[in-house]
Amino acid sequence: MPQIRTLSARRADARLELSAIVEHRARDGEDPAEFLPELPGIDEIVVRALVDEQLHSRGLAAEFALARLAAASHIEDAEEHRATVDRIELSVLRDIAELHPDLTRAVWSMIGRIGL
Repeated sequence: MPQIRTLSARRADARLELSAIVEHRARDGEDPAEFLPELPGIDEIVVRALVDEQLHSRGLAAEFALARLAAASHIEDAEEHRATVDRIELSVLRDIAELHPDLTRAVWSMIGRIGL
């Protein structure tokens, strides 16, 4: 049976992940003033993890990954694959916003970046 994690536990994990990213990049000599604005927020990291979980639970992880690869290519039907990726991601994000109202702001921010 899968373990059910609370939103506060997920946020704690996301804070730890973000701290590790910041430390790694700073140790590599990057200027935090330059890279901090481009990093995702805590809730966006949580949402991204929930998206991955939803894709796996729906049996869409492989289709999504393959469509994402094809969408990034220069093949003839790349645009169709981009539409598939956007459609799947939009559906999953909407479901996450419905299931986790505290993450709605992060979800809608991410939806705003989908190339629809």
